Amino acid sequence: MRILLIQSLSVEGMSAEKVYPIGLVSLAGLLTGPGNEVALIDLNIHTDPYRALREKLVEFNPDVAGIALRNIDPLGNKASSLIPPFVAAVRMVAAICPKTCIITGGTGFSLFPERLMLELPEISYGIIGEAEESFPALLSSLDNPPSLKGLCRRKGDSIIVTPSSREYDMSRYEAPDRTLLDPAQYLDINTYVPAIGIETKRGCPYKCAYCVYPKLQGTKLRCRLPHSVVDEMELLHKEYAIQSFHFTDPVVNIPGGHLEDICREILRRKLRIRWDGFMRENQLTEKNVSLYVKSGCECFSFSPDGYCREALEMLGKGMEEEDILKAARLVSKTDVITVYHFMVNVPGETKETAEKGIKLFDRLYDLHAAKRNLGTIVLNNIRIHPGTRIEEIARRDGVIGPNTDLLYPSYYNPAPFESLRYRLETMHYLRNIFSWEGLS
Repeated sequence: MRILLIQSLSVEGMSAEKVYPIGLVSLAGLLTGPGNEVALIDLNIHTDPYRALREKLVEFNPDVAGIALRNIDPLGNKASSLIPPFVAAVRMVAAICPKTCIITGGTGFSLFPERLMLELPEISYGIIGEAEESFPALLSSLDNPPSLKGLCRRKGDSIIVTPSSREYDMSRYEAPDRTLLDPAQYLDINTYVPAIGIETKRGCPYKCAYCVYPKLQGTKLRCRLPHSVVDEMELLHKEYAIQSFHFTDPVVNIPGGHLEDICREILRRKLRIRWDGFMRENQLTEKNVSLYVKSGCECFSFSPDGYCREALEMLGKGMEEEDILKAARLVSKTDVITVYHFMVNVPGETKETAEKGIKLFDRLYDLHAAKRNLGTIVLNNIRIHPGTRIEEIARRDGVIGPNTDLLYPSYYNPAPFESLRYRLETMHYLRNIFSWEGLS
């Protein structure tokens, strides 16, 4: 069986930060074996992606095409959608290879499986959530598949969606076979974020009001063995000269001790590499911050999201302002850059909460002033995703209507604070420039 796995466009434009598609490459490794010929194409790294896809389809003529929809839009307050490029990929496969069975999956698809399959009759099957076990099983029974976890199939004019798998044993996780998609194509491709991701765990126990990670990965933390994580990093470093890695976990520094064990293993092997990942502020201590720095942490990425007590409570962050400031005090003493992400105009925003946010930003800049190691503060409105508490609040308060289509960019940003983000961005922008130029 000839199987072509396609990463549909997951960023907007060639200048956007790109990500090596570890999920698709991992899946390809599981499918490679007797009787199968597997090929991959990542449309994100081609200057003319659809010309590249067309040439690949003509050359390979797949029996099955697996198309991954990673993102439904670029986020970052943008109004553009990544659904049109996905539709184009599906329909190009169908037009050039009409006998090819099209199967779709990925994080973005998992949020809207019924909707996308109803609108795209070219799709034969879909898989939501984890596909390591369901996808190979589906390929062995395409004509009459059994009930598989995450399988989406047609029944008359309806789509039947089976609950997804969220319990894949990560101690059995096999690192992606990078020979199937050369990581060298991703070297130095980004400006800010490392393109090569490493997955150390799945699951998130937190209940943030806007987040879909618990729905997609479950709430139970499933961790890889630390030495296995470092094995993967070491191989990539030695075989492909990869220097920087991004840990793709929802939160990299939980559960306590897991990231620390990875760091100690990096140090034991004397690997000269760099890494980053999103961290939970209230899990930091002076001791583990020192360990992270010694093992190669090149950016402390925080997403406290709420900039005052009221916002933190509304977003369900389970933290206090002091947790953010304590983390800032710890990391500001290092030589490592720190980035903070906050959400603006959350439900319940008032003039008072906005002023509290300004004061918190000022305190963060003051703490980082001596070392000048505050990289930036990122300000976003909340992207409303289906099935989240923010969707409930937005519908209840009339921010979105009963017919609002969440497949396309919809942000929680009601009056009278719909322009607050611009005001805060102006203040932050000036403070940031003056800080780096030594003028504040």
